[in-house]
Amino acid sequence: MNYWLCITTEDNWKVIKEKNVWGVPERHKNTIAKVKPKDKLLIYLKQERKKDKIVEPRIVAAYEAASGVYRDSKKIFKSPPNMKNETFPLRIKIKPVKIFKKPVDFKSLIPELKFIKNKQKWTGHLMGKAMRQIPKEDYELIMSKAQ
Repeated sequence: MNYWLCITTEDNWKVIKEKNVWGVPERHKNTIAKVKPKDKLLIYLKQERKKDKIVEPRIVAAYEAASGVYRDSKKIFKSPPNMKNETFPLRIKIKPVKIFKKPVDFKSLIPELKFIKNKQKWTGHLMGKAMRQIPKEDYELIMSKAQ
């Protein structure tokens, strides 16, 4: 079994929660191809600016992969401004393990996370990725903080 950090926005988190589906752009096909049914996925929301306020990065839920990868170009996800008409066509069905009552603050976990080698430049471990494999210990640490 593998463990994944799925990197998304607040807008697309609403779609994930409503439709129980995870999708990535074509350029991430090699990564999503490694996801197998029963793998665990944590939903990580990127830092975003809401009007004048910065909303810090956080983890909001744990899911389990419920299918292999399939292709569907129906537009259900919201494309970031820099990605124009991206449909995130490579998808997997997912089922909720736990939707956190309170998001887990990501920055406070950085000192303890094994997959982040450079603690000062931690964003480099996530930048440009749709998802990232993490060790079981990191998954368990995050789940231990979840309510």
